[in-house]
Amino acid sequence: MTRNTYLSAILLAGALAVAGCNSKSTEETDRIKALEDKISQLEQSTVVTPTNAQNVQPADPSTVGAFEFESMEYDFGTIAEGEVIEHVFSFKNNGQAPLVISNIQASCGCTSPDWTKSPIKPGDEGFVKVVFNSAGKAGVQSPTVTIQANTTPNVTRLRLKGTVNQRTASAEKPSLGPVKR
Repeated sequence: MTRNTYLSAILLAGALAVAGCNSKSTEETDRIKALEDKISQLEQSTVVTPTNAQNVQPADPSTVGAFEFESMEYDFGTIAEGEVIEHVFSFKNNGQAPLVISNIQASCGCTSPDWTKSPIKPGDEGFVKVVFNSAGKAGVQSPTVTIQANTTPNVTRLRLKGTVNQRTASAEKPSLGPVKR
């Protein structure tokens, strides 16, 4: 009997371990699903109200600027690795208040932004210049710059896109010159 009891205890422990693994797997799957949903919301540039927000009121239009870009994406086509691309995104402030860009961040170190630093009055124009260095960046590229300003929404993204052809090894080797015989 002791042997049967021992065997039953082992089988029960194994069944609980398997059941525990399955519930843990379900819990992990639920967490992953929740994170994927949050990422999807962020990528769609929607404003998500925090759950701990006390009072959310729409911004007073007289206190914010408004970007009006001719285009928010620039396709630089196909370039050779190592080329540097510069593009200026021009915009007009269609808001009722001076537009102030507080910060701009690039998605990677290969991209550097410059912008109008002074407040842009309603009806006036400003710029965001983006420089992309393709050194070491072969393949399809889509660097972005994220603008934080007194606009609604307060985050705006601009994007460059294109393809960088990899530099071939033969193109990197210097010519040895004529061979003497």
